[in-house]
Amino acid sequence: MKFAIYFGNRGFFPGELVASAIADFKRVLAASGHEALIMEGAGTRYDAIETPEEGRKYADFLAAHRGEYDGVILSLPNFGDENGAVVALRDAGVPILVQAYPDEPGKMDFSHRRDSVCGKIAMCNVLRQAGIKYTLTTDFAEHPDSPQFAEDLRNFAAVCRVVKGMRRFNLGAIGARTTAFKTVRVDEIALQRKGINVESVDLAEVFAIMDGAEAAAIAAKREKYLAYADFTGVAEEKIDAIARLGVAFDILIRRFSLDALAIRCWDELQKRYGIAPCLAMSVLNEAGLAAACEMDVNNAVMMRAVALASDSPVGLFDVNNNFGGAKDKAIMFHCSAIPGSMLCGKGCIGEHLMFKKAYGPGTGIGIFGGEMKAMPLTVGSFKTEDGKLCAFVTEGEATDDKIEKAFFGTGFVFRKDDGDANAMLNYMAKNGYRHHVAFVRGSWSATIVEAFSNYLGYVVERV
Repeated sequence: MKFAIYFGNRGFFPGELVASAIADFKRVLAASGHEALIMEGAGTRYDAIETPEEGRKYADFLAAHRGEYDGVILSLPNFGDENGAVVALRDAGVPILVQAYPDEPGKMDFSHRRDSVCGKIAMCNVLRQAGIKYTLTTDFAEHPDSPQFAEDLRNFAAVCRVVKGMRRFNLGAIGARTTAFKTVRVDEIALQRKGINVESVDLAEVFAIMDGAEAAAIAAKREKYLAYADFTGVAEEKIDAIARLGVAFDILIRRFSLDALAIRCWDELQKRYGIAPCLAMSVLNEAGLAAACEMDVNNAVMMRAVALASDSPVGLFDVNNNFGGAKDKAIMFHCSAIPGSMLCGKGCIGEHLMFKKAYGPGTGIGIFGGEMKAMPLTVGSFKTEDGKLCAFVTEGEATDDKIEKAFFGTGFVFRKDDGDANAMLNYMAKNGYRHHVAFVRGSWSATIVEAFSNYLGYVVERV
């Protein structure tokens, strides 16, 4: 990612410290795999900002590079001037991380003392007065070389990815909501007002694309799917139908510039083609395009958010069963569209047992299953309610506990970090959340809360 770096200065503090700060940030960002965008040679002292006039120069600098930078790091090598910062950053349009250098024992004389802690308090006060949103570092004063700043930079990059990716995107609603699933109702207008555009596509159009798909596209998709999953025992006509569905997804994604999708996954696909869409959706989730089942448009939004935060594949499962009497655990399960990289070994194509029971053998081929890897997880769910966009997030782990072989698809035992999965279930039920949760590898709850509440204007709770 690319970060614009703003350096604050106040004239009667040691401005020479700015030069070393510029060198620090160039080095630290390069070592972290990021790029630095720094205004140099613009005629300000030490290439820092200490007046509103210089702030206008910096604002012009940002305007000239609009679209190139993902966030701003406001660095205070000394106290810094807050008035110039407001002029410089009020139209930045991206998240802002406020960083202050720590003072050092033995360097508290007038030639070396920074007073950046006091300056950061003043800076944040005036930014708040101006309605400029900003993010704080974990430790109030952090040197860019510190391990804590490295972690904060990682998290800030994630916040920037979420904010940039969520402010405006297209989500495909493929098929009508299944009549029985009123739980996945969604307020499209509330989404639109936050920049999330829903494109509705009838299943009849999907079927027309599948039936008319070109042979070369089907063959290429078939080859990709056979390399991705174990199709042992799957009839050739089912492989062909699943590949045709994958081709249809690709065409719709291009046609509508989709960044995420939700699909009506039963029962038309089963009755007409004898397939389930899970494998085709798994491949999308693995590639970073969130694909939600059961027309859960709400949680397609959540899937996209946590995928952006983690910069990794995302899944969507039911919170499905208790795990005996364990209050800290619950079983997550689905048929499933889990990313293949989350499984131990190559995932297998199977038959959906509920469809088999309802419609007969061979009607639900295409579910994707295997054993889930043990890993830390961030879990969350999303809803629209009373015109608001709402979410919750929590953290825990996929454990190595075994579940019964009677489960098909993929299931795993989730252990909540604070030891109270029962509280999460009660929270979901009390607050009207869907039975689905999005999940990704790693610890990203703080990122989601910061991006949703501070920059995007969603209602979010950490449970």
